[in-house]
Amino acid sequence: MLYWMVTSRRTRWNHALDRALLHARELDLPLIVLEALRVDYRWASERHHAFAIAGMRDNARALAGTGVAYHPYVEPEKGAGGGLLEALAEQAAVVVTDLYPTFFVPRMQRAAAEKLERIPVRLEAVDSNGLLPLTVTERPFKAAVHFRRFLQKNLAPWLVDLPSPAPLDEGGLPPGGTMPESVLERWPAASDALLAGVPDALATLPIDHSVRRSAIPGGSEAGDARLRTFVDQALGRYGEEHNDPDSGAASGLSPYLHWGHLSAHEVFLTVAVREGWSPARLAGRADGKRHGWWGMSESAEAFLDELVTWRELGFVFCHHVADHDRYETLPEWARDTLERHAADTREHVYTLEELQGARTHDELWNAAQRQLFEEGVIHNYLRMLWGKKILEWTNHPREALDVMIELNNRYGLDGRDPNSCSGISWVLGRFDRGWPERPIYGKVRSMSSDSTRRKVSLDAYLRRWGRGRSDEAGSSPER
Repeated sequence: MLYWMVTSRRTRWNHALDRALLHARELDLPLIVLEALRVDYRWASERHHAFAIAGMRDNARALAGTGVAYHPYVEPEKGAGGGLLEALAEQAAVVVTDLYPTFFVPRMQRAAAEKLERIPVRLEAVDSNGLLPLTVTERPFKAAVHFRRFLQKNLAPWLVDLPSPAPLDEGGLPPGGTMPESVLERWPAASDALLAGVPDALATLPIDHSVRRSAIPGGSEAGDARLRTFVDQALGRYGEEHNDPDSGAASGLSPYLHWGHLSAHEVFLTVAVREGWSPARLAGRADGKRHGWWGMSESAEAFLDELVTWRELGFVFCHHVADHDRYETLPEWARDTLERHAADTREHVYTLEELQGARTHDELWNAAQRQLFEEGVIHNYLRMLWGKKILEWTNHPREALDVMIELNNRYGLDGRDPNSCSGISWVLGRFDRGWPERPIYGKVRSMSSDSTRRKVSLDAYLRRWGRGRSDEAGSSPER
């Protein structure tokens, strides 16, 4: 049995791993787990590689001594990993992998399926992205309220169909899972130095080293620690304070969810246990309202609306719309109004390089960009402002979309994700409604730095990320 671990990069709370283990037990076959990391995906960098490899280190620890053979493979050069999957699949009864609806993953898995058909061996893609399986939906949704109503009608049965929190402890696996020597010779496992995050080991890889690693640690162990800290210290304040950058009430979980180091199922159940919740507390209605359906506290319900409604809304859209990151897939009303105002006079227009270097006239926007550049995240409320001003400061909304994608995916630890894709396109009207018409924005919702300053506390945030944190305005932070 072979589990090709692609996006659910964890050994707990993982439907795909559960499926692979089920096959291994029923067929009485040993299990091999392949977790590979390419060097040629767009935006491959030291930051993204370091975060992913930290997860490999944790998986190696978790799988050691379990009887499961684990192969963490990091390509040393472009194309070096070619043939590895097929070599392992030739000895497999079934190959299980992760279903994921965006970036290069669907294309890569379609190509792999064609190759595996010639062996032949069956490839199963298992969805462990969120609480609601993507195949339950038949179409994308135009707005969060419509999807929330769908969840309220259909989610309850899936809340008791959670992946195993400790699947390797359940026993029943045949012994003897080992990697073939011929595979190890041609595709050796990542070195101890690489898994340990030694800078010199990472420096040899042909990736973008100008995007430096983040101070935020990767891996399932760090993700679990972050989840516990959030639930213990911030969940109770989340409802009132999560939009306030100075409050510390934001969850900080998005990088771990994106890289598959943390499961949405585990996050949900951790919150539910803290709330003393059971499915019997679900409200028997489907009105699409944000509060009152879960039967939890206001803060817990506000958090679950982000984790389940908004996050999975993006996954569903990407699942059903192949070109989900293209300008043409924006709602017709949004494209129409943006095009009518595309030639409006802009007081400020900045190049990609100026935006990347946080060299604008706006102190708050520069601070948000510096956080993205240095840390790999932006506070969620400021990310909305960040995107809205890019729309205002570029020559055309199509260019604004390209700039947002480039900056977010290059620097963001949670970039290249369905949730990021939906957040960026929300800036241009997706999942939103028309607002009073304004220059440049048309009927798309606008935001301003002045109004943001009035709504939330930013003193500590600006002390950390404001002018002087990286470089003075007018020079790039990329030294």
